[in-house]
Amino acid sequence: MKPYQLKILTITFLLMNFGLSTLAQDENFYIFLSFGQSNMEGAAKFDEQDTVVDERFQVLQAVDCDNLERKMGQWYPAAAPITRCHTGLGPTDYFGRTLLENLPEHIRVGVINVSVGGTKIELFQKDGFQSYVDTAPDWLQNMVREYDGNPYERLITLAKQAQKEGVVKGILLHQGESNTGDQSWPSKVKGVYDSILSDLGLAENSLPLLAGEMVSAEQGGKCASMNAIIQTLPSTIPQAYVVSSADCEAVDDGPHFSAAGYRELGRRYGTQMLSILN
Repeated sequence: MKPYQLKILTITFLLMNFGLSTLAQDENFYIFLSFGQSNMEGAAKFDEQDTVVDERFQVLQAVDCDNLERKMGQWYPAAAPITRCHTGLGPTDYFGRTLLENLPEHIRVGVINVSVGGTKIELFQKDGFQSYVDTAPDWLQNMVREYDGNPYERLITLAKQAQKEGVVKGILLHQGESNTGDQSWPSKVKGVYDSILSDLGLAENSLPLLAGEMVSAEQGGKCASMNAIIQTLPSTIPQAYVVSSADCEAVDDGPHFSAAGYRELGRRYGTQMLSILN
């Protein structure tokens, strides 16, 4: 083979590979990252209606679940439970459903949910999480182990995998109960947000971050005072939006919503994201 022929062959091979890699990412597959504590994890018992889902709504499994016949790192229809093997209904469930009800039929929605009940935001700090885990109670450490000891890294690993198949469009957060009264919470969330974007190779402030309020005082929320702090998040993160929990039904324990409350809260997350996606 002559040198110029080899050069042409090499260029052709590179162009073909570039074309294949470009086609591998489906711009009509919208990916959303969810993280937080028990309300985002899903604390309500789900009903049969919550297990019936349009297959355009998918979850990238974050842990192995033999009882659900799901393997970490594989996509499945996003039927409850979508966080871990024995979690319940949360806002992400009806967030995805709401999007599909209002987006064109050629759009698919994928979610990744990495949440740990009872945790502070410190668990998701890329460089400081270990000192928090080391002093956490055994029950929290046990949940962290399900993510191989590093929930933030699990979220990033799965998000990078998802980026090869679709486009990350936003981040959903429901966390704050364990940080109630912490005036530095918005800056801590910004640190996590900035780390996520950097690790995914995304531009600064390029993704919307939707943060849900705690159970309201009217619903008996024990952490309702945290809502005033959450409401300041957009002044710290320009792309942050606060999702109201007003009138979202709660249960008697104080921090958690009922299944009906999660459905409504999830719809509000979805409606907010739709307004951003336009």
